[in-house]
Amino acid sequence: MSGARAPRVAVVVFPGSNCDEDAALAARNVLAADVKMVRHDERALGDPDLVILPGGFSYGDYLRSGAMARFSPVMESVAAFAGQGGAVLGICNGFQILCEAGLLPGAMLRNEGLRFVCRDVFLRVESKRTPFTLAINKGDVLRMPIAHGDGNWTAERRVYEELIARDQVVFRYVKPDGSRGEGGNPNGSLDDVAGICNVKGNIVGLMPHPERAAEELLGGTDGARLFKSFATTRMAMQGA
Repeated sequence: MSGARAPRVAVVVFPGSNCDEDAALAARNVLAADVKMVRHDERALGDPDLVILPGGFSYGDYLRSGAMARFSPVMESVAAFAGQGGAVLGICNGFQILCEAGLLPGAMLRNEGLRFVCRDVFLRVESKRTPFTLAINKGDVLRMPIAHGDGNWTAERRVYEELIARDQVVFRYVKPDGSRGEGGNPNGSLDDVAGICNVKGNIVGLMPHPERAAEELLGGTDGARLFKSFATTRMAMQGA
């Protein structure tokens, strides 16, 4: 690491978050990061290199997934951090919150079939323009678990056409061989979208859980590749 300091990672904890410790553990084990758990009612992120919005059911998702969390005081700081180019990763409920907050385009609907889905899925890397995919080959297929009831991402036609034109689709659901088709998409999301980024590429949201696929003990390490890509990107930006 050439004597470089450990990355600082802020994991935001909302009432109802249940993957915050998983995200923190992945950051520590994969990145050797200095992790700070930041409550929903706090504003100080602690000068992080990366902010993670974890999975769960923020505020019980009683109104709509992520709809209440977007108004948490901490989200003002997250938006400011992202606006300055800071890296933000929204996982599952975190993705839903980013969409509700307007930091990512589109909206989440109930899963096709109206059932909660919990299983492994396969993702194809569609874009390398984010810190979480820059060190991964475009077209690589990753296996990660999902666990959600509202993962059916959609957007207006005009919005989606702009998203495609700007290379903002980061991951798509595919079959194990990397092809698209019946059986690959678990929730009915538009055009098999599993994850997207903002125009700058520093904010990424995805429904699958990379933190749950970050160690062999968990059944696979494909999720760790996103964290390792972030580490590689960070080191390159530091000129290490």
